[in-house]
Amino acid sequence: MTMRRTMAAVVVGTMLVTLGSAAPAMAGDDEKIRRGGCSGSADWKLKVKPDDGRLEVEAEVDSNVSGQTWHWRLRHNGSVSARGTSTTSGPSGSFDVERRMSNLSGTDRFRLRATHGGQVCRGRISW
Repeated sequence: MTMRRTMAAVVVGTMLVTLGSAAPAMAGDDEKIRRGGCSGSADWKLKVKPDDGRLEVEAEVDSNVSGQTWHWRLRHNGSVSARGTSTTSGPSGSFDVERRMSNLSGTDRFRLRATHGGQVCRGRISW
């Protein structure tokens, strides 16, 4: 009988831990975020969230160095939707780009490519 109670306590405890760790992920169902490293020391982040029937896409590159000029391109389902040049600023040495895109039928796939010198950042996210 004691063994059964111990097993039941372990099972219930495991279920509570699993449910507790899933709650924060469910809280952010209205947005999706992906992060990663670039070929050098910089990092990238992509965020997508609904915005009045469209999708707001935010791309950020953080190199920790202010004054760097980066060339970037944002693709939506394979087509270039936006491109430009941005300069990192502030103490974080980062830049960000926000665009509102059409919410197409099916899965929307976004890709970021940003370059500075020989460093390349490549990020992907789907909605």
